[in-house]
Amino acid sequence: MSFELILISVAGLLLISVLVSKVSDHFGIPALLLFLALGMMAGSEGFGGVYFDDPALSQFIGIVALNLILFAGGLETEWKDIRPALKEGVALSTIGVLLTAVIVGLIAQVLLGFSLLQGLLLGAIVSSTDAAAVFSILRSKSVGLKGKLRPLIELESGSNDPMAVFLTIGMIQMLTQPDVQIIDLFGSFILQIAVGVLFGFVFGKIIVFLANRIQLGFEGLYPVLTLSIVFLTYSLTNAAYGSGFLAVYLAGIVAGHQDFVHRRSVTRFHDGVAWLMQITMFLTLGLLVYPSELIPIIGTGLLIAVALMFIARPISVFISLLSSKFSIQEKTLISWVGLRGAVPIILATFPLLAGLPQAESIFNIVFFVVLTSALLQGASIPYVTKLLGVDAPVVKKPIYPIEYTPVSGYKNELKELAIPAGSSMDGKTIVELSLPQEFLIILIARSHEFITPSGGITLLAGDILIVLADKETFALVEQKLALSKTNNP
Repeated sequence: MSFELILISVAGLLLISVLVSKVSDHFGIPALLLFLALGMMAGSEGFGGVYFDDPALSQFIGIVALNLILFAGGLETEWKDIRPALKEGVALSTIGVLLTAVIVGLIAQVLLGFSLLQGLLLGAIVSSTDAAAVFSILRSKSVGLKGKLRPLIELESGSNDPMAVFLTIGMIQMLTQPDVQIIDLFGSFILQIAVGVLFGFVFGKIIVFLANRIQLGFEGLYPVLTLSIVFLTYSLTNAAYGSGFLAVYLAGIVAGHQDFVHRRSVTRFHDGVAWLMQITMFLTLGLLVYPSELIPIIGTGLLIAVALMFIARPISVFISLLSSKFSIQEKTLISWVGLRGAVPIILATFPLLAGLPQAESIFNIVFFVVLTSALLQGASIPYVTKLLGVDAPVVKKPIYPIEYTPVSGYKNELKELAIPAGSSMDGKTIVELSLPQEFLIILIARSHEFITPSGGITLLAGDILIVLADKETFALVEQKLALSKTNNP
């Protein structure tokens, strides 16, 4: 195949994937399902006729893609949003994953005739969830979630991959090395988590420090800087026997929690790269699957999928959240939105590379489980959310015709300040408020229009002020607004 033909094929697949994403938005079908289907159709048993049978390359592409997807997710995660759900999120991403793996493993041992370790390996592989698919479906249907549901689901999916990876590798070690004991795995798990947290925090700080201090001559170099640190974070953490995926996700959260030079352009870059990696990863995994091999395991795959969705996931969620204040309806939704994504398919390549006897069966079962989960759970999420009464109106973040790039040494920040009903600011002109000189109103957002501020502009309840000020000045004005609201109910 010529170089030009390869480029045409790759470009065509990417273009079709982008266009197909509109189908996902319109019908609420998870994009991962469509990308996987495209990969299968492009494969040797599909219309494309592309022969691809390289689990090692697929695993490499998947690991690279997951690093970039996790970092982008961490970068856009608001710490103030996930902090209230931190305890529950950690419980789901550790205890919940472990319980899911054990329950699926026991069911696989009984129903499929697997040994206990083989069943636990299968359970470990399918134990992690994919929140991106959930939120894309909810966004396409304009459905939001009440309370702490969204941050909890987001935190769980971003932090449960390391546990699934650890359990998968641990089961493979026990299958290939009979002298390995469970107590050895426990010590390894503690080490991986501790090193992952430490390296993630340190490298997150390094990203902010370098971005604000080295003063690169070109804006386009800042995404290259963060890209290099992402891969350094993963590689060095793994070399130190830590969880590289956890470190990368935490590095994104730590960096995203602080202001640094060209943060907005860096975030946009990583968001675009994350989408490119998702498409590439799912297409590759789709190519790796032969549809003819899925037909014989349809019955087996359905049994495991049903057991996972209706037994293992609900039990693990309700036990993990036993001490939480979530209602039964909320716990039921959390159980149902545990969609399986790319991580289980990537983890299913590990037994293939290890040469385990049941590796091909496990891979095909996992692939079928992911397809079933995406199709059944994914399509029904908006309806289940409304049925349980945990849906909320979607608040779309406004897009302002103004951008602000933080500069090292400059303390001012661009923030929003909403004028509530009953505030003393309602009905007054800007000049009447006697605001501090350091508090600069840049723009006023009113309904669907933007107003350039001047001293004579009258402010109204519901207005959103885009202001430039340092933290102390902003806090003083915000406190004054809150006091005014209290004194004028």
